[in-house]
Amino acid sequence: MATEYTDHIDSKDKQPRTARGLKTKRKLLDAAALEFGEKGFHEASITGITQRAGTALGSFYTYFDSKDELFSALVKDMSLRVKDRAASAMTEWKDALEREKLALESFMNFARENKEIYRIIDEAEFVDPQSYHDHYEGTAARIFERLQEGSEAGDLRDGLDEAHAWAIMGMNVFLGLRYGIWSEDKSASQVAEIANDILTNGIGARKG
Repeated sequence: MATEYTDHIDSKDKQPRTARGLKTKRKLLDAAALEFGEKGFHEASITGITQRAGTALGSFYTYFDSKDELFSALVKDMSLRVKDRAASAMTEWKDALEREKLALESFMNFARENKEIYRIIDEAEFVDPQSYHDHYEGTAARIFERLQEGSEAGDLRDGLDEAHAWAIMGMNVFLGLRYGIWSEDKSASQVAEIANDILTNGIGARKG
C-alpha cells in the first residue's frame, strides 16, 4: 500500500515529530490494514501487525495505546484516503453527473487496490461504532454537498434531499462490493457508466 498519506495520521497526542516517525506510523497502519483485513479484528494481533510492518513491538506503543486505538485510527485513515482519491479524480468535469461518475470510478479502483477496506469498515460497526458512523455520514455529506452544488449550477434538479445522497452512496458501496471485491468482471469505468445512466435517465420505461 502507498505511503503518501502521512498527514492524515493522528492518534491523540502521539503524533510523530519526525519524518522517520511518520514513516513508521504509516507502516503500522498499512500493516494493520492487511492484518485486520485478513484475520478480522479479534484474531488480529499487535505482534502480527508489527511483524508485517517490520518494526519493533515497542514502536507500536510509541504511537498507539492499544489494538482498539489503532483500529479506530485505521478506519479514519482509510476513510480519508477514499476522500482524497475521489478529490484527486474530480479535478475536471463537464457537469455534476460526470463528477459523480468520476467519484464512483475512483472509489471502484481504490476498493480493488485495497480489498480489505470492506471487512474493516464492516467490523467497525461493532468494534468502533462512532468511526463507522463517521465514515458513512462523512461520505454522504460530501455527496450531498456535490448534489447541492450541481443544483445551483443547473446540472441537477432542485429539491434534492440528503436521502438522495444516501441512496447514491448505498448504490456505490454495493457496486464496489460486487465489482471491486467479489469480482472484477466489469471495468471500473463500465460500472461507473451504468451508475451514471441510472442517475441521468432513471430505470422507468419511457412512454409516449
